[in-house]
Amino acid sequence: MSKEIYLTGDRPTGKLHIGHYIGSLKNRVAMQNSGEYEPFVMIADTQAFTDNARNPEKIRQSLTEVALDYLAVGIDPTKTTIFVQSQIKGLFELTEYFMNLVSVARLQRNPTVKAEISQKGFGEGIPAGFLTYPVSQAADIAIFRATKVPVGDDQEPMLEQARELVRSFNNAYQSDVLVEPVGVFPPKGQGRLPGIDGNAKMSKSLGNGIYISDDADTLAKKVKAMYTDPLHINIDDPGHVEGNVVFTYLDIFDPDKERVAELKAHYTAGGLGDMKLKKHLIDVMEAEMAPIRERRALFAQDIPAVLEMLKTGSERANVVAEATMKDVRHAMGIDYFG
Repeated sequence: MSKEIYLTGDRPTGKLHIGHYIGSLKNRVAMQNSGEYEPFVMIADTQAFTDNARNPEKIRQSLTEVALDYLAVGIDPTKTTIFVQSQIKGLFELTEYFMNLVSVARLQRNPTVKAEISQKGFGEGIPAGFLTYPVSQAADIAIFRATKVPVGDDQEPMLEQARELVRSFNNAYQSDVLVEPVGVFPPKGQGRLPGIDGNAKMSKSLGNGIYISDDADTLAKKVKAMYTDPLHINIDDPGHVEGNVVFTYLDIFDPDKERVAELKAHYTAGGLGDMKLKKHLIDVMEAEMAPIRERRALFAQDIPAVLEMLKTGSERANVVAEATMKDVRHAMGIDYFG
């Protein structure tokens, strides 16, 4: 019985933060290690160019940083094909064919893209490549015939766009060459990690993240700066749990849920200081992040080996992608000479 294929990835625009770790990376590792899937993980450098076209060095440097983050959290290149998007030539071809099956109006309605356009402040200057990157994402998924896509909750509109394009292709060319993907989402309550400033989303661009690569001192410093309850001025004051970022993180990182419940009760009643709470969170997070940080440092000692791993993965991915493209061209009737 063949395994289901899953595909997911990240843009190389900087190091990955623990929002990526909680929202998607942990899920990828669990799926990889289950033995039930054939995993593909992509570093989406082509997509990164949609809003960083004039800063290729940023993308080039970030490529190895993202690869190191992958290896550190446990994505294993002997079990998972880790590859670079720009090296898969069939993706550019399939994206072009998909472009003809979707309207500009439909792309403009995509809520994820709308939110990102607003956040980046493009106004009328939005790059065409950025507006159409959901089409490229659909091609990424379809070319590997991925049935499962581990993503954060905010990516559901992108998956729906991919499903629509797959259906449009299969209907237009009376084929079943491509398969519709479904999302694999984080456990309830862990879909999105807020920034340390209380912003609903941790983001590289907002500068409110804790990074997988952060050392122990940096992690501690950021936790100590976390948004808590602005009304909790004195230790004896009753505190509020809702909207308190420290408790949001404890709910996710502290395995002792009974202890978290006791801390919430103590904080709400008064008598528990913010700094004591934060020091506990630092201990809890260090227990999980320190081994990851140590693995990352080990891999970082041999960057040529990391790049060779990406090259090998890209070559392997190209073989799979080209097999799909042969079927795509046949379905479209454009395999003129063979």
